[in-house]
Amino acid sequence: MDLDASLARLTASGLVSRRGTPPEAAYVFKHALVQDAAYGTLLKSARQQLHASIAEAQVERFPAMADSQPEVIAHHFTEAGLASEAIGYWRRAGQMAATRSAGQEAATFFERALDLLKTLPESQSTLEQGCDLRLELRPILLELGRSSQMLESLHEADVLAERLSDDRRRGLICGFMTVGHSFRAELDEALAAGTRALEIAGRLDDLKTRIVATSLLVQVHYIRGDYDRSAELATGNLAALPADWVYETFGLGGPSSIWDRGCLIQSLAELGRFSEAAKHEAEMIRLAEPTQRAFIISLALHSASVLHLTKGDWAEALARIERSIAMARTGNSGFYLAWVLASSVWPLAQLGEASEALKRLAESEPLLDRLAANGTRASLCWFYGSLGRACMALGRRDEARRLGNRALEFSLSQLGYAAHALHLLGDAATHPEQFDVEAGEGHYRQALAAAERLGMRPLVAHCHLGLGRVCLHRGQRDQASYHLAAATTTYRETGMAYWLAQAEAQMCK
Repeated sequence: MDLDASLARLTASGLVSRRGTPPEAAYVFKHALVQDAAYGTLLKSARQQLHASIAEAQVERFPAMADSQPEVIAHHFTEAGLASEAIGYWRRAGQMAATRSAGQEAATFFERALDLLKTLPESQSTLEQGCDLRLELRPILLELGRSSQMLESLHEADVLAERLSDDRRRGLICGFMTVGHSFRAELDEALAAGTRALEIAGRLDDLKTRIVATSLLVQVHYIRGDYDRSAELATGNLAALPADWVYETFGLGGPSSIWDRGCLIQSLAELGRFSEAAKHEAEMIRLAEPTQRAFIISLALHSASVLHLTKGDWAEALARIERSIAMARTGNSGFYLAWVLASSVWPLAQLGEASEALKRLAESEPLLDRLAANGTRASLCWFYGSLGRACMALGRRDEARRLGNRALEFSLSQLGYAAHALHLLGDAATHPEQFDVEAGEGHYRQALAAAERLGMRPLVAHCHLGLGRVCLHRGQRDQASYHLAAATTTYRETGMAYWLAQAEAQMCK
């Protein structure tokens, strides 16, 4: 064949190299400049025709490539000027990249499809595709920590859904806007969007949209510090989830069965209901493992680690966090890597791994700062607080105070996180090397008032422990006994062995 002979001459000349054996061989130019020079000699019309012929041949003669490398076919259709044909392959490439946790690739492929869609005449089909592509892009942007872009994309989708008069899509978009607003700590807006999504779901009798909206409201209430409501919504949503939908993501980025359990576990931990949380942890991990998705498994492990950090089980928390870090690095998840790295510093410090704790602190704080600069503000209070807790364990009081103030800065409308930050500042103020009685008591009492209002039993006990130390420092033994007894009782009832030992040590002074 002329083609075979021509390829043989090119190979012999050294301009191209061959990989594999004909007819399955692949030929590659040895230098990009040679490829560019050869490509540049062709007229645009000829190049487009060649790209179209290549794409059509790949689809017809090599269906396995269409299944495994849709981005290659998408590229040729794009260069051929056949936007309609290319869009579907870019979309498929994005879906496949998302499945293998290649978030940046997935975003690029979906964005290529959207760019091409803008070149086509408007029709119901292009409006529907534009809406659905943005819905598929949303969880990818979330994983990459691009919350501002995610919200912008959702607002564009909402405009398209309005023009389509499509309430089903509108309901899903409102639900997903809940996430965007939540991550920016715009919690009133998040609550309004989620409530609107629930209203639309009820009007349409759409179980899928109702589950999505409820899952996202679970997260909103958790971030707000309304742990009882978060746990109530999560429990009800899990009960309503059909058995054959256990791995349905509904566009959330992770199955509701895992997403809801994660928030449920963290809410129960804040309420001191550790035994209940442990049962849900086991089921969540069991469900997450088979997905083989780095983001999903990392999400589950992070939620589990919060349970053990709250309880004071440092080794158990660290074991989950270390695996979560490995998964987050594999999945290139920007905000989750920052989160789990920051979470690891506290248990490392508690377990005496000072060198590694300081290394992780230096790595994670700039990542948190970057998230903050990009508009992702929700939950940052917890993670800056985790770094501050590590500094306390390492005897770095000034750093702990700085990080406590940084945590408080991000706690607007996040009352539970604010209570944690205030407690950290109380501990920093009452460090043995420089015991500031007035500041310590002020922070503890503010934290205690918030924690009692939110039902945060473990944190209430921590505040009593801190106030007990303040009273001992003042020589007020009766008041110290009251606070230490309150802390000891809660620690014993909830099985917080590490903290119980701390309280009992104070009672012996």
